[in-house]
Amino acid sequence: MNLKKQVLILGSTAAISLVGVACKDTFLEVPVTGQLSVAQLNTKAAIEGSLVSVYSLLNGRGDRNASFANWVWGGIRGGDANKGTDFGDGTNFVPIQRFETIPTGDVAGTWARKYEGISRANSTLRLLATAGSDVSAADKIRITAETRFLRGLYYFDLKRLYNMAPYIDETVDYGTGIEKVPNNTDLWPKIEADIKFAYENLPETQSAVGRVNKWAAAAQLAKTYLYQKKFTDAKTLFDLIIANGKTSNGKKYGLVAKYADLYRATNDNNEESVFAIQAAANTGNVNNANPEFDLNYPYNTGPNGPGNCCGFNQPSFEYVNSFRTDATGLPLLDNSYNIGANQVKNDMNILSKDPFTPDAGNLDPRLDHAVGRRGIPYLDWQDHPGADWIRLQTSGGPYSPKKFTYYKSDRGSLQDNSSWTPGYTALNFPIIRYADVLLMAAEAEIEVGSLAKARDYVNMVRKRAANPDGFVKRADGTPAANYVISEYPASVFATKASATTALRFERRLELGDEGHRFFDLVRWGVAAPVLNAYLQYEGASARLPTALGGAKFTAGKDEYLPIPQAQIDIQGKDVLKQNPGY
Repeated sequence: MNLKKQVLILGSTAAISLVGVACKDTFLEVPVTGQLSVAQLNTKAAIEGSLVSVYSLLNGRGDRNASFANWVWGGIRGGDANKGTDFGDGTNFVPIQRFETIPTGDVAGTWARKYEGISRANSTLRLLATAGSDVSAADKIRITAETRFLRGLYYFDLKRLYNMAPYIDETVDYGTGIEKVPNNTDLWPKIEADIKFAYENLPETQSAVGRVNKWAAAAQLAKTYLYQKKFTDAKTLFDLIIANGKTSNGKKYGLVAKYADLYRATNDNNEESVFAIQAAANTGNVNNANPEFDLNYPYNTGPNGPGNCCGFNQPSFEYVNSFRTDATGLPLLDNSYNIGANQVKNDMNILSKDPFTPDAGNLDPRLDHAVGRRGIPYLDWQDHPGADWIRLQTSGGPYSPKKFTYYKSDRGSLQDNSSWTPGYTALNFPIIRYADVLLMAAEAEIEVGSLAKARDYVNMVRKRAANPDGFVKRADGTPAANYVISEYPASVFATKASATTALRFERRLELGDEGHRFFDLVRWGVAAPVLNAYLQYEGASARLPTALGGAKFTAGKDEYLPIPQAQIDIQGKDVLKQNPGY
């Protein structure tokens, strides 16, 4: 339901008598066709429907870039993946991955969808102010809290995508100055106020599992503090969440025993799901599934593979290499995973002209849950056949995305065959999951000086990854690769600097291809050196020169997207100011 106010100008022809007739002008007041009155919209059912429409924009409703999955803005720009497929296919993504985005590009759709979510939230709050007698006081508080959480979440994404964006709440509407609101307001206090209200007023459990609850709001509020470097405030909330937090369906927060089970539609809304975009297949509208991933399947799989299109979002060489571990099972925190002996041309660094050689080195087992690698079982479909599932290796590399792919056993039930591609599924996308909470909590602990506690949280995540029951296995039950992973010893967390290095690396290993990486790099203040090293490595002549050769991240510019030029043209340069460098 879209309750965004629309102005309709309807014309009609009528015979005008030449005979003078005394009458009032009221005959000119013709009700707008299809317009709903406030009396029709202030019932509990209607207001709840309006609230559902606010939730519905979380997946972008058909605009892949606008989803909170952020696989383009957070993943591709963060180096987890490159655009993939053929260099000339979907060329609107090419300037994005090369940090050559322009104000007239895809930034406009993402901006519009975020503000559509905000518009729906504001409409819901205005309707709630006129609520009829069937809306109880408790309902009003809960609906207000849910709506304000969602509005705060949309603004949170706008802040980290565009930095300076206009703040519009329910007091500003069409015809009351909305077009004159400038983008000179600090959004953080507004975001905090909305999400804090939600935390203080939402119930711990909800009647529908997809609704935000008290503890999800707490996690988003703590995350908001973390982005502002309010580490003590963040730590206080994380302590409460870890001790008392539960899902909206009443499960105590915890880590799912097997890493792979995070990415199975049959295990949606588990104990690790703090807040997720809900997806459903076979509803008659694929936008109710997860439409943002429809391009992100191996290419040309036929009946023995998922999706059959299109090879986008291919994991990068640098991301895949980062899963190497040393003899003790620890990651190569000195970044040596890209150099020296690790340059051996095997399937961890395969080039388009090279034969397949299985990688025999030590690997973090999370790699083969996140990345489709040749010769390794691809869920329950078959071993990844390599080049047969890669559209153009010289453009996209040899790997396929894997995390948000449906299983063969899901076909027809948790997967939708009603559209041009079978790549729409009922698999939820986690905006926040409990492992993310633990790693954010570890970051806050490091910043306040509690290094031992930070290590405990990080090792909880690594211990789950080390569960051999969760390793990718071959048909005979043996591990598909040489998986070696261990928990961090105290020596790695002996200083703030070493603990920070380990924590930041762990976020990449655990949360890769979940839309976090770019935003993490920016808030840590290391985006320019990290991404330029990635672009230089990935775009080298032996890897992806066509796609990334010569690309560069410019500090002071590329941390944020440009304000859409069309918005500036409409509202005027005196109202909207363009971001630096564009």
